[in-house]
This record gives sequence, C-alpha cells and structure tokens, in this order.
Amino acid sequence: VKVTQSTADHSHPQLIKNLHKGDYFGEKALISDDVRSANVIADEYDVECLVIDRETFNQTVGTYEELQTYLEGYVANLARADEKRHAKRRSFCGQSTKEVSLEMIQLKEKVAQFPSSPFQNLEVVTTLGVGGFGRVELVKVKNENVAFAMKCIKKKHVVDTKQQEHIYSEKKILEQICSPFIVKLYRTFKDSKYVYMLLEACLGGELWSLLRDRGCFDEPTTKFCVGCVTEALDYLHHIGIVYRDLKPENLILDAEGYIKLVDFGFAKKIGSGQKTWTFCGTPEYVAPEVILSKGHDFSVDFWSLGILVYELLTGSPPFSGADQMTTYNLILKGIEKLDFPRTITRRPEDLIRRLCRQNPTERLGNLRNGINDIKKHRLVT
Repeated sequence: VKVTQSTADHSHPQLIKNLHKGDYFGEKALISDDVRSANVIADEYDVECLVIDRETFNQTVGTYEELQTYLEGYVANLARADEKRHAKRRSFCGQSTKEVSLEMIQLKEKVAQFPSSPFQNLEVVTTLGVGGFGRVELVKVKNENVAFAMKCIKKKHVVDTKQQEHIYSEKKILEQICSPFIVKLYRTFKDSKYVYMLLEACLGGELWSLLRDRGCFDEPTTKFCVGCVTEALDYLHHIGIVYRDLKPENLILDAEGYIKLVDFGFAKKIGSGQKTWTFCGTPEYVAPEVILSKGHDFSVDFWSLGILVYELLTGSPPFSGADQMTTYNLILKGIEKLDFPRTITRRPEDLIRRLCRQNPTERLGNLRNGINDIKKHRLVT
C-alpha cells in the first residue's frame, strides 16, 4: 500500500511512504473531523484492510477524552513505579555481579542437567524472530514457568557465509559475561543442522522496532538508552572486550524496560593498549580508523555511541549514502561538516560531537577519566 500527498510544488501526488502488513493509517479520524490530505492506494489486488469507525472505537475502547484521563493516571502511576524501579536498579548495580551471578549460576545448573537435545526438556512457545541465520524461539522448561530465548543458527548458513569464527567467538565471550545490561547465555547445544544458544528471554522487544514505530525518541528516552548502553560498554571494556557492532538492532528491552546488548559476533578480546585490524561493523556506524585500516581499539565503541545518540533523536544515522562507499566518504569528511537538525538541542549535540572526533585519542570516553567522562556528561547524568 502506498501513501501519496498532493503539494503545491508538484503537479502529481508525491509518495510519502509505503505501508506493509500490520501497519495502520487514519488514526486521527478517530478523534477529530479534520479532512485528511493524503491518498492511500492499494498497490496489489489481494490487499486486506481492516476498518474501525469512530462510533465502534468509542464503544469498544472509549472516547478520546476518556482515554486521555486514563493515560494521565497511568503515566502518574508509571512515574511512581519508575522511581521504585530506579531505586531497585541502583542498589542492584551496587552489588550487580554478586546478584546476577547467583541467578545465572542457578539457571546454568538447571540447564546443565538437560540432555544434549534441548527439546527433550524445552517446549517452543512462539517464534520471536526469523533471519538469514535461522530463527529465535521463545521456549520454556516443560512443566515449569521458566522461559528462555533459543537462538537456532543454521550450520549451513554459518559455513556458507564463513561465520564459524564469529559464532565461536560470540559463544566464548558470552560465556564469560555477567552484566545486567548484557543478555545472558546459559548453554549451547547442537545437532546435525543447527547450533542452539539458550539465552535470557528479554520480552520487551527490539529497540529498533520501537524507534521505527515512533520515528524518533525524545531527549529523556534517549538519555535512558544511552545510560544503559554506557554501563554495558563500561563492563565490556573493563574486562578487555571491544564490542564493534553498536546499533539499535542489537539492543533489546527486558520485561522492566531496561536495555540489554545482544549479538556479539563482532566482539573481540584485546589487551590494554593493543589494537585490532579486522574490518567489521555496520557501515553507518563504522569509525574512520576502521575504514582507513589504521587499527582500532575500544574507542570505536565511543564513536558508535555518538552515532547511536544521533539516530535515536532523529530516526536515522548522520552518515548515510546511497551505497557503502558513499557512506564511508561521508564518515571520513567528519562530524564537523555536518549540520545538525534543530530537533537536536545543545546538550546531545555536544555529546555527539565529542564522541565522534576523527582522532580516537580525542574522543570522550578515551581521555584521562575514561568512560566516566561520558557518565558525567550533562545529557547522561
């Protein structure tokens, strides 16, 4: 389905966006009598469109005024609950390693008793996602209320794409990680067709999906996201791991709404003061020194954090071309050449510019006070 709109600048209606299965339009008609100026056109013959009129909506869900009153009360309750959660998280982080370790050890002991075939003790609840690598299933222990996410990776796909080293590295790194801001790996299995990773079930969904649905985040939401990611990076760098693939697609939310890092295929353990030369990452998030093959270290994660802040606030990364080479050329021109949109206020702009310095030694997070400089920045504190 395509959405077009007539404008004074063009003789023909211009394409605004495309709608797909599960998308919706016309929701403003439920609360006002304004005439819509867009055209919604079915591009294919077998399109099905479900419709709800205002009268049915009011009877089923409630009027706009009733919803507004309800939401005001809901938000007030949410704010109070949020304060309690923050207090809990602060005390939790103070002794995070002990408490997370205890929970992790208990679950690891449980799944360690499972036989080599995971599905003898686990049953599939639903499919959480599907990709070229395989799929992710929500599974639970039979006759128990204990759930996990099961990442099912096709062996053939791993071999065809020459990802054996990345899969092994991801497994090895996740096995040694214990942080409330990083998804936990409890056990791995394998059979003739698949490699299985039994992971923590984070049922809040992907940050990328939330960003896509909203278009962009406000500053308080972005601040919260950056705070969670900074804690994850602080932990990883402390144990000598550079992440190298930060982006909204690799951030998921747990049941309480906290963000966790996933997908460690590009992560690598390096020593203090050492560099690595592997060219990897997502083009829009790659740091200049990676493009130029100068060798890189933990500071590439700070560059990516700056790009993430920009994308969360605008809905798209600052450097994006028609192809990878164009994107890389834009990155090499630097953040200094970029005109920031008015939607980005002074505080986030300052953080982005300081994180995205061309010279890695000048980046915030890579200075004398380390990552604490990011934690103390006005956007994050």
